[in-house]
Amino acid sequence: MAYDRETYLSAIRSQLEPNIVNHSLALEACMGGLYDYLQEHGQLRANELPREDWLLAGLIHDIDFGGEFKEEHPRKTREALAKYGLEISDAVHQTVLAHARQHSGVPAVTQAQWSIYCADSLTGLIMAVAFVYPSRKLADVKVSSVVKRFLKEPKFAAGTRREEVAECSNPEGLNMPVETFIEICLKAMQGVAADIGL
Repeated sequence: MAYDRETYLSAIRSQLEPNIVNHSLALEACMGGLYDYLQEHGQLRANELPREDWLLAGLIHDIDFGGEFKEEHPRKTREALAKYGLEISDAVHQTVLAHARQHSGVPAVTQAQWSIYCADSLTGLIMAVAFVYPSRKLADVKVSSVVKRFLKEPKFAAGTRREEVAECSNPEGLNMPVETFIEICLKAMQGVAADIGL
């Protein structure tokens, strides 16, 4: 399903607070990075969604996390998009629902669903690591620093759902070491650092 990214991004900027917009841009980047990694390493399953659907799911996953829909997040994604005359496919919708399965009841099955579920909470930790650098720039953040904060400093960015991020190693999902997963997401976010003010 082709989509005009700028139209969806405009809706997100209208609906959400700037910090949630930045998080959405970060997760969009992570989804693209994870898709590219899986494809380049021959690990992308044949029935997976196209790359643009991975990106769209990451971009819009929190569209209902603002305004009148917030209490029912993530179950009001389609209603929130409809305010702006926008639609998504069933497959993208299921991917979005899987990012918060504790609320939606939709478990991760596809690689796209596993990616959005595991990466959602990681973006905040990566941003938090950037904030403690003197430069406050993602470009200066090292993979080793993020891994150390993730594995050995549970009180750092304590809101990070580390158990969800660690699910990236699940053989039924991405079957990826957490260090590799963190590296992919960090590099992806560094690529959009200017867009998220880091």
